[in-house]
Amino acid sequence: MPRGRTRTFDADAALERAVDLFARQGYEGTSIAALTAVMGINPPSLYSAYGNKRRLFDLVVERYGEHRRAYLEDVMGQPTARLAARRFLEGAAEHDTAPGEPRGCLTVQGGLATNVEDQEVAALLAQRRAANQDVLQRRLEQGVIDGDLPAETDCGALARYLSTVSQGISVQASGGASREQLLEVAAIALAAIPEAAGDPAAALLDA
Repeated sequence: MPRGRTRTFDADAALERAVDLFARQGYEGTSIAALTAVMGINPPSLYSAYGNKRRLFDLVVERYGEHRRAYLEDVMGQPTARLAARRFLEGAAEHDTAPGEPRGCLTVQGGLATNVEDQEVAALLAQRRAANQDVLQRRLEQGVIDGDLPAETDCGALARYLSTVSQGISVQASGGASREQLLEVAAIALAAIPEAAGDPAAALLDA
């Protein structure tokens, strides 16, 4: 007889289930008991594999970022800055209302309610949101260089504006707003983006 059982715990699959749980309940609302139940392990195994809830959350945020990478690459790969902005907001509406997935965005919802001891969680998620905003700002700045945004465009302010709308879309999605309603919000927000004279892509925003 073997002295012990072969370990069958799938750490990668368990991490994916933790991503889903944290996305649905946020950091503060997710207990160790809930994590162990959904991940299929006991508390000692969780601590052995991940350290503690806080360290597990770091891994969850990293994995969530991997899930969102294709979306940000799609934003950066759009042919004009205006179309990149459109993809940024419409992609948020689509992701945050995907059937069968947690509604909203982990980096927004995950740290809305944190106690004093967990303020570093809120700071971590704020850094993630800021990094995404920086990606968008770089694309807008390229748009000024390419001539599809006016030369006087404040790309920092515009990126903050679009990021704020995107985060609002996440909050509204978590509250039950439909994809159609959120796409309407995106369309209104996109109308505020300045047009460069002769930008042939501007008309595509109305398509």
